Amino acid sequence: MPHPATRCLAEGPRVGIRHFTYEDAAEFTARARESKELHHPWLWPPDDAAAYAAYAGRLIEDPSKAGFLVCAKDDGGGIAGFININNIVEGAFLSGALGYGAFAHAAGRGLMREGLDLVIGHAFGPMRLHRLEINVQPANTASIALARACGFRLEGFSPNMLFIDGAWRDHERWALTVEMRACG
Repeated sequence: MPHPATRCLAEGPRVGIRHFTYEDAAEFTARARESKELHHPWLWPPDDAAAYAAYAGRLIEDPSKAGFLVCAKDDGGGIAGFININNIVEGAFLSGALGYGAFAHAAGRGLMREGLDLVIGHAFGPMRLHRLEINVQPANTASIALARACGFRLEGFSPNMLFIDGAWRDHERWALTVEMRACG
């Protein structure tokens, strides 16, 4: 698939991260359609052009959100997954809530781990955030393993936190601060 010539914000040995663009629609939606089985019942990334335009538009235009594409170097910069920082709060809180997903062709290869480390570095560096949270359904073991591998600590349990797949779902709350990352 063709990839827009967009510079990475940060790069690791196998991936780079960059912001979403409207031009990513065809590749992103194709990857989302290919990954429906992997994502169900946890998330539903946009899988058609109209839904992608609305989704990407919020990430591009809303200052309380920041969206990042994880792009695999061995795939010519192809999109391996996505990581979004939502509910960004400035002032005394300086925090955001992470959401993420790998695409099926890249799952289980450690690319999201490397990508999440890059996003954390960007959030705690240029974005000047102090705290990141991840809210995960307790049965989503892959997502919990990724949070744990990146140094997040379990802080608590929130019953009926988010409405997902037709029901209110319980979530575990995982968090990481600048100080925790410096000690890790």
